[in-house]
Amino acid sequence: MKGRIFTEQERQILEDIIVHRRTEFGANFINEEIPDTKIERLLLAALLGPSVGFSQPWEFVIIRDPSIKAKIKASFERENEKAKEIFKDRPLYNHFQLEGITTTPINIAVFYKPSLTPVMGQTSMEKVGPYSVCLAIQNLWLMARAENIGLGWVSILDEKEVKTILNAPPENELIAYLCLGYVTEFTERPLLEIVNWEKRKLKEAVIYYDGYQ
Repeated sequence: MKGRIFTEQERQILEDIIVHRRTEFGANFINEEIPDTKIERLLLAALLGPSVGFSQPWEFVIIRDPSIKAKIKASFERENEKAKEIFKDRPLYNHFQLEGITTTPINIAVFYKPSLTPVMGQTSMEKVGPYSVCLAIQNLWLMARAENIGLGWVSILDEKEVKTILNAPPENELIAYLCLGYVTEFTERPLLEIVNWEKRKLKEAVIYYDGYQ
């Protein structure tokens, strides 16, 4: 067998990183800068993600400017007021600090950039383009956890507003807005599981064989 062969110890390390990956909420971030060398490693991990037809349809906007962060947070706050109305029967929602936009040193907006020419493997299922960007984000997320850097995905945003703030090309699609920073702790279980917002689904409930039976 040619190519890099991994040891059982290395496999276990990867499994540990996956198991202990967390979605961080705003209150857990601390005010500490992240070295540029670490951000570069995270971005390299993202750029090595798998993509349909080797299309690499991603673009990343690194945001450090406090004035830009403030505009993004204003968009979040407007959208979150709508979410509060949706979850008005679940008072716990109002206790979550769902984002760390202005408290983290680095924000990263991740975009899907459609190809101008046909992409191998994307001719029948157009959505695999944006899915490829999600795979890059997962790579970045796992590398962040390996670097002991917390990451939160802010999805309560108006995409058009964010694109305008960042001067994004019209054809680009916002896939994720990420907040990265060091944290006070990495919890043993996801926060939303700890507070019983949702329960982890059992394997038997989500895996089928040879179709839905």
